[in-house]
Amino acid sequence: MTLFKKLKLKKLTLSNNIVYSPLAGCSDLPFRQMVRKYTDSLIFTEMTKADALARGDKGTFSMLSFTKNMHPIGAQICTSKKEIAKDSSKIIEDLGFDLLDLNCGCPVDKVTKDGSGSAMLKTPELIGEILYEMQKSIDIPITVKIRAGWDEQSVNAKEITKIAEQAGASAIFIHGRTRKQAYKGGANWDYIKEACDQERSILVFANGDIRCRESAEKALLHTGADGVLVSRITMGAPHIARNIFLGDSAPPCPHPLKLLEDHIHEICIYTPPRKTLSDIRRVSCWYLRELKEYNDLRKSINKAKSVEEVYTLIESACNLLTTPF
Repeated sequence: MTLFKKLKLKKLTLSNNIVYSPLAGCSDLPFRQMVRKYTDSLIFTEMTKADALARGDKGTFSMLSFTKNMHPIGAQICTSKKEIAKDSSKIIEDLGFDLLDLNCGCPVDKVTKDGSGSAMLKTPELIGEILYEMQKSIDIPITVKIRAGWDEQSVNAKEITKIAEQAGASAIFIHGRTRKQAYKGGANWDYIKEACDQERSILVFANGDIRCRESAEKALLHTGADGVLVSRITMGAPHIARNIFLGDSAPPCPHPLKLLEDHIHEICIYTPPRKTLSDIRRVSCWYLRELKEYNDLRKSINKAKSVEEVYTLIESACNLLTTPF
């Protein structure tokens, strides 16, 4: 059995079945440039509010910026309104995206309070209606990202998978946690397996607790899913899909300091100067948080007053390495 393979969503061909999740505060343009250094997996921009997109909000449009080398690339919208979803879908297609996802999985209160995000799990029929309007208005593939259910008493991933298929969605990404769990506890892949085991033509991607090739293999074997969605592990590991796909034949992992240095370079290119230093501090935590030997470096970067000072700190740390990058 070939677990890692190419996939086709309508006219879009993916070179592998490992997808990078759209993550707020993570999947910005510099991060996506980092990912593209190591893999041509499907990537997403950060989740955007469809309402803001439809009214032409400049900040929302800036989040959707991408470069030519980023294909295949998807956008993700969040809304509970059919007409807004339809209008914003056309905008996304016109911007040149390869795929559009509907977010029905975000658990945070500021998203669910208006009935969108994972609150949509309470109204599965509405998910189908919105997906139908989206796919009817554009030609690129439509997908949907969900959680297993609102809570353990209302798990409905299997039902929503069938609804999404009937609405014309090409794929569904299923997180094995409920909304109530948020990010606590383990992901229950049995919920994903139930969705996969039914007769279906829609592609299913397993999400939750997938951190390496071994866990990806276990998820695919356990659930019968067609692919995996990697999420929080990508923060500090932009090369993770390459490692999962190639396994033992993958090139050695870059040193965290090298990854951090490269990421800072991308931030300096694409981020407004007023945000540069704060973004550098944010991503530095990703690459260094698990490495106790770099605790002092991380603290020093957080106190740095300029980008030049950050580069000097990293250079000093690099000089102490026993082996070069």
